[in-house]
Amino acid sequence: MTINIAVAGKGGTGKTSITSLVIRYILKNNLGTVLAVDADPNSNLAENLGLEVRQTVGRILNEFQGEKLKIPAGMTKEGYLEYQLSAAITESKNIDLITMGRGEGPECYCYPNVVIRKLIDDWSKNYGFVVMDNEAGMEHLSRRTTQNISELLLVSDHSIKGLRAIARIRDLIKELKLVIERESIIINRVPGEVDPLLEQEMKRLGITPAALIPADEEISQYDLEQKPLFQLPDSSKAVTAVDELMHRLLSKTSVLK
Repeated sequence: MTINIAVAGKGGTGKTSITSLVIRYILKNNLGTVLAVDADPNSNLAENLGLEVRQTVGRILNEFQGEKLKIPAGMTKEGYLEYQLSAAITESKNIDLITMGRGEGPECYCYPNVVIRKLIDDWSKNYGFVVMDNEAGMEHLSRRTTQNISELLLVSDHSIKGLRAIARIRDLIKELKLVIERESIIINRVPGEVDPLLEQEMKRLGITPAALIPADEEISQYDLEQKPLFQLPDSSKAVTAVDELMHRLLSKTSVLK
């Protein structure tokens, strides 16, 4: 069975970095093949994985909505769309990537998310893991892009705003009655010890983090040098923390038992 992992949280908390390190853990430990889904319109997961994206779901859908495509004779519009979307997958060893990309205009974000959800449903059975990097905020939840999830990783940075965003996402999950096997809260970029004010806010919100990911200067350096986070050494503080978290979570995941 496929293990579905989704990463969500406020913008700027390092969701994409966490997603990349989760995928790194899966592939480094030969746990299975991965379908990576970049569902954030501000797409940069490919760069962190060292992959090149030539086509996005948003771009393909823009062409259809703008009636720019000539459908081959004998093929339905739906069939041709499915063919084009299949061609949008970036393939690599043990990992494939589908990127949503940006839409054009105010009404273009919902449709790509609906299409991505159908693609994941159709293709996930071919992979051991589906790992989705969601857009910032809660739009993906309200559109029900994130559902039937084995592990939902809710990422906050070392800030009150990040914690409160996590609490709102958690409440929305309950309100929408999404099918999520387990939620785990991650506090990212912790500068040494957690500030007492954050500890007080976590207690007020009823938040118990599953992992504290330390601020890691190597991640900042890799970003400056435009090097994929996938190439971070095992000694990286962030890598070590994410590896420990994923080992604990996956050892408890029902589909692995």
